[in-house]
Amino acid sequence: MNSRLTLTTIVFTTGLFGLVACISKTPSHKESLNTEALTKGQPEEHGALVLASDIHLDNPLNAEWVTQGRKIYELKCQPCHKLTDEKLVGPGWKGVTGRRKPEWILNMITNVETMLDKDPQAQRLLEECIVRMPNQNLDLPDARKVLEFQRSNDGQQ
Repeated sequence: MNSRLTLTTIVFTTGLFGLVACISKTPSHKESLNTEALTKGQPEEHGALVLASDIHLDNPLNAEWVTQGRKIYELKCQPCHKLTDEKLVGPGWKGVTGRRKPEWILNMITNVETMLDKDPQAQRLLEECIVRMPNQNLDLPDARKVLEFQRSNDGQQ
């Protein structure tokens, strides 16, 4: 019986010390992490802004890109954007290729933080929608496929 009591005491004491050791190692740093300060002055992941001269629009539309763009839309864009003119979280996409230049659309997709910080049209949309569009980490080729899908959605052929 004595050995059983001793074993129980050792297990309990070890567990108690382990618990205290874990609790005492809780970080005591009370300041929040300022990610804006840490990333200030760093370029966005996707690089420089897209210029009009960087874009070539195909007529007729590239059917393969339209299909791939739809898949990207369904995965990354559909939770916030409808294909109609109805606002969900973000604005509806119907007619976007008539309202906005291709380079503006591509920059909103690939350089959203820069656009929301500097572009007056993007800032007005932010005021209307209230929620900042998150960076979806699309590269320019994938963003171009989304644009091709938007053109198709707007009735271009």
